[in-house]
Amino acid sequence: MSYKIINIIEHNISAIIPVNLVNKTEVECLIREFKVLLGEPGMGRAVNGLDRVKFRSILHNIFGMTDDMILDGVFRTFDKDNDSFVSMKEWIEGLSVFLRGTLDEKIKYCFHVYDLNNDNYISRDEMFHMLKNSLIRQPTEEDPDEGIKDLVEITLKKMDHDHDGRLSLADFEKAVREENLLLEAFGTCLPDMAVIINERFMRNMVTYISRSEGLNLTFYFPFFSEY
Repeated sequence: MSYKIINIIEHNISAIIPVNLVNKTEVECLIREFKVLLGEPGMGRAVNGLDRVKFRSILHNIFGMTDDMILDGVFRTFDKDNDSFVSMKEWIEGLSVFLRGTLDEKIKYCFHVYDLNNDNYISRDEMFHMLKNSLIRQPTEEDPDEGIKDLVEITLKKMDHDHDGRLSLADFEKAVREENLLLEAFGTCLPDMAVIINERFMRNMVTYISRSEGLNLTFYFPFFSEY
């Protein structure tokens, strides 16, 4: 994505404002952040968007996410056109759900993060691998995998409403609506609300950009000031 295209989009913000971002100022802030994070294009090198490494670094440093499997899932969910880059439009649309999405939007988002192979189901194997990564093992456990397998079966009994041995979006949605805590049943893939409420997101974003790009950024983004 060239800076010429980015600037054209920036001057036509109204066409890309997601419903969750209530004003133009917020989108402008996200565009400025995106441009700084993206960096200047090198000689003869087009800038397509945030690549996997840079995007994972943002998730880790700003939102405290550390699970490699979940980080890849979040990147895949943001990267809707599967071109291995998060474009500016994908960045804005993704963050609008990530930070201010409705329950419906977050259910779909979390489901797609957990659907590791993009087959529209969360399988037993996918549940096992995600739970294995997210649970703390006890040193006294002889076979910790057996405990995880038992947990997968308990989870299926709770969430698999059509009893086909896997979770569809309909299964996942029904379970989450009955018990909201199941939204992140297989690993943290949404920011802690305290990050938003305390405005740490924007402060951490400025700090991260400053350090990673060697910039002295003294401006302040009023992105979540009303919260």
